[in-house]
Formats: sequence, C-alpha cells, structure tokens
Amino acid sequence: MKKIFLFCFITVSVSVMSQSTSLKEKLQQLPFGSVKPSGWIREQMQKDMAGFVGNLDLLVPSLINDPIYGEGRLQKHSKTKDLGNLKSGDAEGDDQYKWWNSETQSNWWDGYIRNALLLNDVNAIKKTRNYINRILATQDADGYLGIYDTELRYRFTTENGELWAKATLYRGLLAYYEYTHNQKVWNALLKAVDNVMQQYPIDHSDPFNVGNGFSGGVAHGLTFTDVLDRMQQLTGNKKYRDYALFLFMNFSNNISSEKDVQLKNIFDPGYKLQSHGAHTYEHLRPLTIAAYASGNSELQKALEIYLSRIKNCSTLSGAPIGDEWIGGRSANSTTVGYEYCSLQELMNSYTVLLQKTGNHQYAEAAENIFYNAAQGSRDPDHSGIAYLKTDNSYEMMGTKNGEVEAGRNQTRYKYSPAHQDVAVCCNPNAGRITPYFIQSSWLKETDSILVAALLAPTVVNTSVKNVKLRVEELTNYPYNNNFTFKISSAKNIHFTLKVRKPDWANNIITKENYRIENGYILISRTFKSNDSVSLDFSAEVKVREDNNHEKYFTYGALVFAKPIAATAIKGKIYVADFSDWMYKPVSNTRYAYADSNPGYYENGKIIVSLKNQSNNTIEKTELIPMGKTILRQVSFK
Repeated sequence: MKKIFLFCFITVSVSVMSQSTSLKEKLQQLPFGSVKPSGWIREQMQKDMAGFVGNLDLLVPSLINDPIYGEGRLQKHSKTKDLGNLKSGDAEGDDQYKWWNSETQSNWWDGYIRNALLLNDVNAIKKTRNYINRILATQDADGYLGIYDTELRYRFTTENGELWAKATLYRGLLAYYEYTHNQKVWNALLKAVDNVMQQYPIDHSDPFNVGNGFSGGVAHGLTFTDVLDRMQQLTGNKKYRDYALFLFMNFSNNISSEKDVQLKNIFDPGYKLQSHGAHTYEHLRPLTIAAYASGNSELQKALEIYLSRIKNCSTLSGAPIGDEWIGGRSANSTTVGYEYCSLQELMNSYTVLLQKTGNHQYAEAAENIFYNAAQGSRDPDHSGIAYLKTDNSYEMMGTKNGEVEAGRNQTRYKYSPAHQDVAVCCNPNAGRITPYFIQSSWLKETDSILVAALLAPTVVNTSVKNVKLRVEELTNYPYNNNFTFKISSAKNIHFTLKVRKPDWANNIITKENYRIENGYILISRTFKSNDSVSLDFSAEVKVREDNNHEKYFTYGALVFAKPIAATAIKGKIYVADFSDWMYKPVSNTRYAYADSNPGYYENGKIIVSLKNQSNNTIEKTELIPMGKTILRQVSFK
C-alpha cells in the first residue's frame, strides 16, 4: 500500500486517513444566490459590471475568446501563446502560457456569472446562459471537460493546467447550478468530476508528480478541492471528501515549486513562507478541507502552524504579502507589497474556515481584507484595480514606492482595468471577491439558527423549520455601525438570529433580550411575520501597533489613512473610457506618531495630531478610511 509522509518520522496511508472520522462542520453554506447584496455594495457591483468586471471580454478579447476548452484544446505541438504581457524578469518558463487563458477566462466568467445573478442583470444573465451552453457542448462523452486533447490529458510529467483549468471552470458552473437548479449543468458536473476521479484514482495515481521544474499551474490545481468540498456539501457523498484528502496528501508528498503548504515544510520549525503568494494563501483551503475530511490530529496541527505563518505575513489591513513571491519575509506596510489575487484567495480561505469552524475570528479576518485592503486597492475614480499595492502607498508609478528592482521592469504598481502587460489574473479575481464575500455573509448553524457572520448590507432568502424566511440587513456598514434586520416570513416563527459581535465593539445597544456565546449575539424568540431587530455597536478610535511597532488608527472595522494628494497620469488606453492610470505624489512629506492621544472621530474622519517629519512640527491631521484612498500613509513610526 502506498505510504504518504506527513513529516520526517510519521507515515500514514491515504486509505487509512480516508477511513478516519471526519470533523463535524459547524456552519452550513447556503445555496449560491440565497444571499444578495443591497445598499452601497450592490451599487459598487453595478459599477463594476458597467466597468472592467462586465467588459473584460472587450478589453482583452483574444484571451477571453480563445476556444481553449473546445476546438482550441491543447495538443502536443501547441505553441506558447502571446498573451500581450511583458515577461521581463519572469523566470517561470513558457509552459504556463499555454494554459494561462483558461485561468483568465474561467475566473472572469466565475465572477461575471455571480455578479449577473446576484444583480438580476437580465442582459448579463442572457450572456451567461449562452456561455454555459457553449461550454457544456465541449464536454466529451466520457465526461471530460477541460483544455487538453486526448493525447495529453492526464498524462503529464511536467507543468500543466489540467486540474487548475477544471477548478476555475467548475466553480462558476456550480454557482450557476445552485442558482438555477439547471439539471443539465448538474449532470455535466457529476460526469466531469467523476472523470477526474476515474483517471486519477485514489492510491493508484500520482497527479502532482511532474518533476523538478516550475509547476505553478499544477500547484494551482490543488484548489480542485474547492469543487470537491462543495460537491460533498451538496450531495453528502463522502467520496468527494476522500478524494480531496487524497489530492492534498499527493501534493504534499511530491516536489513542487510552490511548497509552502507541504507537510514536511510546515513541520520544519525553521521554515518561512516563500512561494508565490496566491498559491500559498489559496492552499490554506485544501489543507483545511483535508484536516476536516480526515479528522487527523497531525493535519489539524499543521493547519494551526500554517495559520500562524500567514498571520506573520499579513499587514495591518489584512493583506497577505507577496509581490509576487513571499520570499521568507514578514509583513511591512511600506517595503513589501501584496497582490490582488492573494486578497481574494486568502479572504476566500478565511470564509471556508469560518464555515467549518464557526470561529468568529475568521470572519474578522475576512472583513479586514475586504473592507480595507481590497477596497484600498480599487481606483475610486476609474474602473480598475492595483495588481500590486502596499498599505503605505506613496506613489503608484509602476514600481513599489519608487524602488528599482534589478532585472525587472516592474509595472504592477498602477491601476488598470486589465493589467495585460503583466497578467490578466488579478482583474478576474477582483470580479470574484465581492460575490464570494456576499455568499459567506449568512450561514446556517441548524435549521433554526440563522447566522449573520460577515456584516454587510444584504438580503437573505432561506427557510427555517420549512417556513420561507427573508431577512434584510439594513446598514451602511462598515461606514456606520447601525443595523436593522427586517424579518419577513409566511407566519410567526420561533428561531435564533445569531449575529457576530465585532471584536472592536465596546457596547451593544438594542431593546432585544440576548446572550453572547463565542463572539456571537444570540436573539432567540418568536418573530412575527413582519418583524425587525435593531442593533447598534459603539466604537471608539483606537491606536494599534503592527508587527513592526508602527502605529495605526482604526474606528470600527475600518483602518484609517492620511490621504496623499496626487497627479493622475493616463497610461495605456484599451477601449472606450478604459485606461491604465498612474499616480504621482504632489508632496513626499511623511508623518510620524506624535503622542498617545488617539484623536477623535467626526463625520467619517479621525482627527489626530501627527508630526510632520520635514519640519518636526505637530499638525492637526484628518484621516479617512484607507478604502477611499489612492496614495496614503497608514502606519506611523
């Protein structure tokens, strides 16, 4: 029987682990579409659909329209594709460029599908339906749904995108099925996933054994566990759980260029995270899924260690570093950047941990990323995002705060609707991040316990005790901390409304009787068919300290920053009003922390005294939410 090494002195077989008692998951994810956005989040999603999220196929048509899943499937003699990107300083090799369009397309369609359905965008839904039909028409009789012709599929010894192309595609198909209940889509998914499991059978295949070279696409393919995890939840069939465990153990036992999550490295006390950031943070999900699938104590310990390392690599805004590689470094608000892809991947990983553990701390971490780092990487004036960004962002002229990197023409530190000169990966992920956040904002604990886990303006439609229930969360959070939960049901019903109590809240104002358990407010009563619950959280300005002993200011869920005036410079023009934008600071003045006075909050701003380091004078300064800034200073020495 094949043995898989956990670390240098422990061995465990895949079969034995798959027969272990899996851990009970605390919360249940609702079907996609059960939770929809409202308020400012809905307005932002609408702007995104009118912007780059809804028009990426017009911005980079050759990438999106490449028939890589159909008549353009990859063959032995397929040539490397020209993606329109500059490769200066990138040493990953050309093989990845063959499969890369599958990632660009499928991640974009995943976000497009989810935005279209959540917004009930009629035209976008029609476009989505046509896409779904085109994709399903490419499926072979044996169930294969992917990017390789018969001579290549499942026969790899080097870099490939087999599982990665499937993971990105199937995630979007799953969302469409959950929303529409389209049986044709579901049958296609069942056949496609079974095809993978038959071609890479447990204990009798080695899917991640592809040699010593760069294997970024192969490593991305480990996130096929996302699909398996959701299939397990939808069907209750443990074969998906067992297969996810097999994939993780097989990946851990093989050589990979993206090795942070491999168990031998996790259990090495001197090891520091060093791989490509997006890989490192997305791999938190397969590790989590494996730990829960197996119930194995060593995998649970590995998860604990891995989380602590990620925390060391996370900035004050929740952003996980990696520009694009982590390189053994720790978080720093000025000298180490983060990639938008990594924001989506780590936030998504935290929401998976939230669903499985119920631990409110993972909700706090997901909110920190979404409301601070992710909002702070959007261009508030144009449709585009930063590929790379730093918390302290002193300029966005292509390089990291003006730093020159040897051997690389760095262009990632700017705002763009596509970033084609680098890679069209961050923009598709920017289209995914809000729908994924919304989906995890409401969860169920039992049939009679509904959980508001991620606080946001949303509407959830579900059922409690077989009674249809609608709860509208009326709020402008995180820009204020007042909530009204408007409850509508077919009849009076007794259930528990469970609302996460933010860690920063120093007081709860409500007329409801409640109790607090493990970071959640529980309100249990009979709710009338038309009822409401009001909650206000009191906040105060707090001075916090990051890992580098620099001070920063928060109020509620938001990190605040001193905005830096900038001159906007238009770059590459794509189509219509879509362009790249760079920002040059008007002044290079830096500020330092002055004293222990935290200042005060007024009209959405924090008023505080800071030291102007150019003349050593104390100045009264206004700070605004970092999510509303372009250039800024967030931390102060």
